[in-house]
Amino acid sequence: MMRTLAPNQMCQYLNMLICCSCFGFTFWTHWSLRRSALALARSFPNRPSPRPCSRKNTLVPMAAFERVAFETAGQPIKCKAAVARGVNDLKIEEVTVAVPGPREVRLKVKSNALCHTDIYTLSGQDPEGLFPSILGHEAGCIVESVGEGVTGVKPGDHVIPCYTPQCGEPECIFCFPPRGKRTNLCPKIRGTQGKGVMPDGTSRFTDSEGKTIWHFMGCSTFSEYTVVADISCAKVSQTAPLDVCSLLGCGVATGLGAAWNTLDVEGGSSAAVFGLGAVGLAVIQGCQMRGCARIFAIDMNPKKFECAKMLGATDCLNPKDFDKPIQQVIVGMTTWGVDYTFDCTGHCEVMRAALECAHRGWGESCIIGVAAAGKEISTRPFQLVTGRRWAGTAFGGWKGRSEVPSLVQMYESGRLKLDHYITHKFKGVEGTKEAIEALHSGDCLRAVVTYC
Repeated sequence: MMRTLAPNQMCQYLNMLICCSCFGFTFWTHWSLRRSALALARSFPNRPSPRPCSRKNTLVPMAAFERVAFETAGQPIKCKAAVARGVNDLKIEEVTVAVPGPREVRLKVKSNALCHTDIYTLSGQDPEGLFPSILGHEAGCIVESVGEGVTGVKPGDHVIPCYTPQCGEPECIFCFPPRGKRTNLCPKIRGTQGKGVMPDGTSRFTDSEGKTIWHFMGCSTFSEYTVVADISCAKVSQTAPLDVCSLLGCGVATGLGAAWNTLDVEGGSSAAVFGLGAVGLAVIQGCQMRGCARIFAIDMNPKKFECAKMLGATDCLNPKDFDKPIQQVIVGMTTWGVDYTFDCTGHCEVMRAALECAHRGWGESCIIGVAAAGKEISTRPFQLVTGRRWAGTAFGGWKGRSEVPSLVQMYESGRLKLDHYITHKFKGVEGTKEAIEALHSGDCLRAVVTYC
């Protein structure tokens, strides 16, 4: 039976309902606004990092974010770029970057690390090198806008453009290789990427006269803005510093992957690394993190030995200090050779030395360095008959979109040290020329250029 309330009780009951409703509405509003604010804060390109370090990070004002995400979307962008006009002819110019087409992403490049591959192409030695073009392929970027059909990233996301794409389509035998084999060599856009154009066969870059400028390795990050295929974008943490992210676009990731993916070194084993640039040092770091008991570091520049030892090298050798081939020296120091060897130089004679100091019966040698066009490798067949194996790697075997983000997570959690690779820093696209000079100096691991 329903209870009848007196008039004064009815008033008290109504007041209580109103108070509860107001409190509930206030709480719901506060919670909703707070959640929206947090979500928006995560989309800011320079949100303060929780990492315990000395970097100074500041929030980007909402207006700045909106300018990046909305004002330029759907319109061509004029910006600065370092254009390779010919052999060793790099010019700072204003270029126009077209809107992204279907399944394409336009990126605002924040930081770019200089790689020897860029210099190799600029020198005219790359048989696929095209001029004029915009080089650069190690970068940390922010998504400015996306083309039709792009679902993996959105404006404001932090990404690392990867020169090895990952289409992830079930019918791609490279993304889903048979019999459990592993590869990251997805050929989805390889044909057009090698020709300096986007998948539709055209370029997104033009110069001040409206003439075409070619793309490079599907990245072209020597520009304040660039356009890449969506299958080349590895979405990473919003809190990750983009200057450090740039290191994982090629060299450092390649070295780590050669040790972890390609040869899969194990604890207690031995390794020898030829060439102590950023790639070689990353191999040493990867071997040390896997627990290798003995790591040989070989280079003709003894200035690099200190860093190699810091990263885990136990023996540092300069081939110029010996009167016999370095492979014989290493075999003599180990009786039968080392379990895993890595060439990070791109010189064919060093590739041979690396193989021939691999352990009799099971030694494995990985070629990482890219030799000049037309070069060939050689060794006596007996080296292979007696159990040694020769392997090669591109980008360390990493699948860009699905696996590179985990490297960034390792860095942010403190499990992977990367800051030591950045030995030189420069500002603005104009700093690219200074970065090239630094790389030629011999004491530069990675020169990072930060754009505005």
